[in-house]
Amino acid sequence: MHKVVEKIFGWSYPMFQKWDFGETLSAYASLAINIILLTILAYFIFTVFRYVLVRALIVTARRTKTRFDDLLVSNKTAKYISHLIPLLFVYKSVPIILENFVYWEGVFGKMIAIYIVLLGLWIIKTILHAFRDHLKTNPSFSDKPIDSYIQVIMIVLWIFGFIIIVSKIFDISTNAMLGTFGAVSAIIILIFRDTILGFVASVQVSLNDMVRIGDWITFDKFGADGDVIEINLATVKVRNFDNTTTTIPTYSLISDSFRNWRGMLDSKGRRIKRHILIKAQSIRFLKESELDEMKRIQLIAKYIENRQSEITKFNVGHNIDKSLLINGRNMTNFGLFRKYITQYLSQYPGLNKDMILLCRQLQPTPQGIPLEIYTFSNDKRFENYEYIMADIFDHIFAAIPYFDLEIYEMPSGKNDFVN
Repeated sequence: MHKVVEKIFGWSYPMFQKWDFGETLSAYASLAINIILLTILAYFIFTVFRYVLVRALIVTARRTKTRFDDLLVSNKTAKYISHLIPLLFVYKSVPIILENFVYWEGVFGKMIAIYIVLLGLWIIKTILHAFRDHLKTNPSFSDKPIDSYIQVIMIVLWIFGFIIIVSKIFDISTNAMLGTFGAVSAIIILIFRDTILGFVASVQVSLNDMVRIGDWITFDKFGADGDVIEINLATVKVRNFDNTTTTIPTYSLISDSFRNWRGMLDSKGRRIKRHILIKAQSIRFLKESELDEMKRIQLIAKYIENRQSEITKFNVGHNIDKSLLINGRNMTNFGLFRKYITQYLSQYPGLNKDMILLCRQLQPTPQGIPLEIYTFSNDKRFENYEYIMADIFDHIFAAIPYFDLEIYEMPSGKNDFVN
């Protein structure tokens, strides 16, 4: 290539010397002619290669089944490569064109070399981005923090690019620059502290499968409650359910506690765990007449009959004096209500009967006796889950008066204190 460049640009200077233009004038005239010629040739080479490379890549992308070449087209890789070819031609031409201008030869040579390094890094970046986009279309990699790995590779390449640029500017060998770079590595580590922490965190997050793109996470410290939309070297982006976006430092995922709801979404049901407070004073034993009345409630009619028969048999067998209701074994309105809720939940169509289904009494509180519903809905979608839970508790609230129970409520006005 050097000989070809010499033939293209080496003729003008001897020609002006033959015409007796003088040494200085011949040099400047030759320089002007060569610059015009170089500009025309560089533009021509750029136009030809851009057309050839871009068209060739587009045609190849259309004919192949893989999407990788389509992504190369969308990331404009061929366009940037077409810039590189005429730039190399200019780089080889500068020493010949500026042969009589040693100082400017060095300046422009360094400038073009730096531009070639930067352009080369940009071309590599477009290829890596195409590779990243291609991996994201693969279900096996769609939830992996690929952006983090791409960013780490680019940081390493930019460091090497910076070393090459500095060595070109100051005419220092690359090996000497690497030695200097090693000596100041402590300062570099300090400067890139967050980047290094982010890289370590992203690797741990990926290896331990702590977070994937698409996971629903809750991170109270940062006010995040939504779906993970991006994991990169420095941050994790979460689109909250109110359509705001929260940015979380990647290393916070391993240094702080957060909640990942993936296990719930992958399971067969979403947990319903909510309680109501029953006034302790409203809990009492039930008389025979009241039990007969409650047999009209179909869900617990059989239970009352069987339980009543069992209790009567026990009390008679032990000569219990039932003139006082507390004696012997008895049924309470609270116990019957718990049984009713259990029966109601077991027949409710929106619950997963293969998972825990429980109506339980918790530790008494100053506000009353907590009655907790612990079960799992079949539908895990937010709006349907909320509807199922509200539907169940609507029924519970409406059913409480049938058992002569009361819900605890804080006094809210003067009428609450009237006898």
